[in-house]
Amino acid sequence: MSFQLFQRLFSRYKLLALALSVVAIWLFFQHFTDGAFISARNLSNLLRQMSITGMLACGMVLVIIAGEIDLSVGSLLGLLGGAVAVLTVNMGWHTWPAILAVMAAGVALGLFNGALVTTLRIPSFIVGLGGMLAFRGILQGITHSTTIADVPEDLVFLGQGYVPPGLSTAVGVAIVLLLIVLAVLRRRRRARLALPLPSMVAESLKLLLIAGVIAGFLYTLNGYGGVPLPVMILLALLAVFTFLGTQTVLGRHIYAVGGNAEATRLAGVNVTAVKLAVFGLMGLMCAFAGIINTARLAAGSPSAGVNGELDAIAACFIGGASMRGGSGTVHGALLGALVMASLDNGMSMMDVESYWQYIVKGAILVIAVGIDVWSGSSRD
Repeated sequence: MSFQLFQRLFSRYKLLALALSVVAIWLFFQHFTDGAFISARNLSNLLRQMSITGMLACGMVLVIIAGEIDLSVGSLLGLLGGAVAVLTVNMGWHTWPAILAVMAAGVALGLFNGALVTTLRIPSFIVGLGGMLAFRGILQGITHSTTIADVPEDLVFLGQGYVPPGLSTAVGVAIVLLLIVLAVLRRRRRARLALPLPSMVAESLKLLLIAGVIAGFLYTLNGYGGVPLPVMILLALLAVFTFLGTQTVLGRHIYAVGGNAEATRLAGVNVTAVKLAVFGLMGLMCAFAGIINTARLAAGSPSAGVNGELDAIAACFIGGASMRGGSGTVHGALLGALVMASLDNGMSMMDVESYWQYIVKGAILVIAVGIDVWSGSSRD
């Protein structure tokens, strides 16, 4: 009985367990790097590094929730990042028209992948595998397998710039106030529907904890130079995708399609349109990630995005998305991306051999999926 209770508790509080895992990882690396890991400079670099995987994870988690998978996202990231470098450096385009063109191309290529899956009934695994090879080949073709350097300064700023401390503090205060307003509205709605209300003390402590984390986050990063701009972009995407997944009809349909596509179709939902939408959003996130990656490196590289799909998929599964589809959250996927980035960063600081880094990350992915299956057995 106690074992089953533990299973239910873990299933219910999976994100809390993941957050505690991040704390444990950080404390471990803090000890073995002589206090260098949890420093303003390293945390700034860590979060900037994590933002690329996080952007891919925002789109990937919706694909997985809908019951599909996309192995092409790393190569598509590289292709779109290379395209913005080609447009701005080789073809002389201004930065913002180039960015808009690349974003449109990302949506189009995502929809193309989705059409192959929904219209031609090709399994998404095969479509993604083919795209991973084809997009990498196109990238090497348009860049002639050479690095395209000296991208415009305004593009570089998107990947290397910082948000002024005053603005980031104002955003942090606004986020906390928004969370308080949403909590009050949620309690009023539940009271109006005569549903059980969660403990006021528990909700207050949760909001205080979130406010404390945000305050510590801002204090640390503002002491170094400010919040990295890619991190602020990622937080904006988190807000948008969380709203999309929890407060819109499309979000509810995505979960329904992943839970039972046939029943959802019989209920009158256009399953094809839903899956096209998630693949289109995935393509858009590849464009965001590719642009930021090129801006961060100040160059377009033919090797950009290698293994990016593995990190994004691992982040989603570590963050609680189910291989069965129908469950998962954007904030869980971003916590998973933070775990992956923390492992990369910490092991690099400890000079761990690269083969051990692959072994550790692979083992953690298998353990995360195993925990999903194990904890899910208490619901079946």
